[in-house]
Amino acid sequence: MAAPRSVVTRRIGLSLGADLCWPACYEEIVRRLDLEIPVRKERIRFEVERVTIEPFSLAQPVKYDVVLDRLTHWYHTSREWVKKAVVMNDVYVLNNPFSIQANEKHTTYAAMMRLGLPVPETWMIPPKEYEWTQDLRITLRNYAKLFDLGKIGEKIGYPMFMKPYDGGAWVGVSKIDDEAALKEAYEKSGKRVMHLQKAVSPFDLFVRCIGIGPQTRVIKYDASAPLHARYTAEKGFVTDEEARLMREMTLTINAFFGWDFNSCEALRRDGVFYPIDFANACPDSQVTSLHYHFPWLVLSKIRWSLFVAATKRPMRHNLDWAPFFEVAREDLPFREKLRKYADIAEKRLEADRFEEFCAKHLAHLPEVAHEFFASQICREAVRGKVAQLFPAHEVEQFTEHFFAAIQRWREEEGRPS
Repeated sequence: MAAPRSVVTRRIGLSLGADLCWPACYEEIVRRLDLEIPVRKERIRFEVERVTIEPFSLAQPVKYDVVLDRLTHWYHTSREWVKKAVVMNDVYVLNNPFSIQANEKHTTYAAMMRLGLPVPETWMIPPKEYEWTQDLRITLRNYAKLFDLGKIGEKIGYPMFMKPYDGGAWVGVSKIDDEAALKEAYEKSGKRVMHLQKAVSPFDLFVRCIGIGPQTRVIKYDASAPLHARYTAEKGFVTDEEARLMREMTLTINAFFGWDFNSCEALRRDGVFYPIDFANACPDSQVTSLHYHFPWLVLSKIRWSLFVAATKRPMRHNLDWAPFFEVAREDLPFREKLRKYADIAEKRLEADRFEEFCAKHLAHLPEVAHEFFASQICREAVRGKVAQLFPAHEVEQFTEHFFAAIQRWREEEGRPS
């Protein structure tokens, strides 16, 4: 008679900033799943806990097996705790904090251009203003070369966009139609280091592809709409081949930089998708942004983090770019190269093993989710985020608006098969 399996608890820590809605949903769904998964000689259970901010010894142990991080890209105390947890304690962190800190938008543009992705023409320009120090004065006096901003504008061509080389959330972004507008935007750019990027104009489609582990979702995006309506619920706006292309592009970017979750923005012109912003390693996760797509995001985070925790997936500490660069050197059409890049990505993300894990151990997740997303607990999670962002007189209206979008998802995509 075989010896009974010992019960082992895997702990998942949520490192959070202003996130309210998705953590509440994540925690409750995992609780309702009540999992006990057989893995080799063990039965794995799961606990979810929110990571607190407090002083810590570099030598102290960490109680988490996995940390799902939404904070450390901007809050330094937590960032250093997370980095310590990876280096000292072998914690798996979504996303790799070293990669996020080192690889800003500028690096991602350069890397993906090398892989052959059709990134629009992009220049970096020195900042307009500085925090002056003696060494900086000497450095600029000896080495800073005067430049003609108008001539750079002519080389790139109008329209273009000026945007911070490491920014996000549309902060500091200016659309520029002529030389006068370029010079005016530069005068106002202050101490920011800026990119100038050729606009994809005109374009007939703007998409964002969200990737969480090997899971992807292509969404039509309307940048001109109010923030709560930019992710549209429209369907059928891409062909199957276009969806595959966006999936492969997103997985390539994520695996290249060691990111478990990220989003890739791309504009379609004359049938070509031009990636314009794909260093979003802390992408929109709130119901007030994603509305209809919010359940997909919550469930995707649950599936991937449970898989990582249960299988003790080892974290890739180093970014191995050589296999991608080997493909880049091959004399192949871009579409064939992208397929090869995606093959590398899917292997690194263990896509086949992940699908097998979900089918075997999370088969009841759709049923649990369908029930939960109609619950009062879900509605209160939505309301909590709405109350954080909307004026008091609009809270009930927009709570109902976003909750109704979730109910539409339940009917159209969330019914258990």
